[in-house]
Amino acid sequence: MKRLTAPLALAGLAAAAAASPAAAQSADEKINMVIAYNESECPVAQPGEVVVCEILVEEERYRIPSNLRYSDNPANQSLARQVDQIKYVGDFGAMSCSPAGAGGFTGCTQKFVEAWAKDREEADGVRFGKLIEEARQERLSTIDADAAAEQERVEMIEREYMERLERERQAELPGEGELPPPPK
Repeated sequence: MKRLTAPLALAGLAAAAAASPAAAQSADEKINMVIAYNESECPVAQPGEVVVCEILVEEERYRIPSNLRYSDNPANQSLARQVDQIKYVGDFGAMSCSPAGAGGFTGCTQKFVEAWAKDREEADGVRFGKLIEEARQERLSTIDADAAAEQERVEMIEREYMERLERERQAELPGEGELPPPPK
């Protein structure tokens, strides 16, 4: 998603090149290469200056440059990875996983298991699994409080219902107060 732009500078360069090819290649011309994250950050070219403005997406602002991000150069390896590699220098004999020495093959299975576990820890699925588990725990943390509140609400409704029934049982029925005298 890189886009090279030089709004004013390239127009000035094209005009200078059209005027005379030798003028476009002069040694005293200053070239200013700028990395920006929107067009307003690109500087305006001054006379005798060429500005090349590379506009990157905003998400790349604080990241390691892409040409350094995926380097196999040993200087760009993490210290933990370097220590991991040095750990096995001079490792031979039983449980070493080396073709030299008696019993060198015996440690190969352990190394394969360690490599498998390390790959599994760094896998994307594990990260998603952890995120899902955290979301589950967050949801489950409120279930007890929600259940207690719902239980209290149901018990209050039941109490009110039982009180109403008791009031209705204690109340007199209409026309039940004093009985009329029997007919003579």
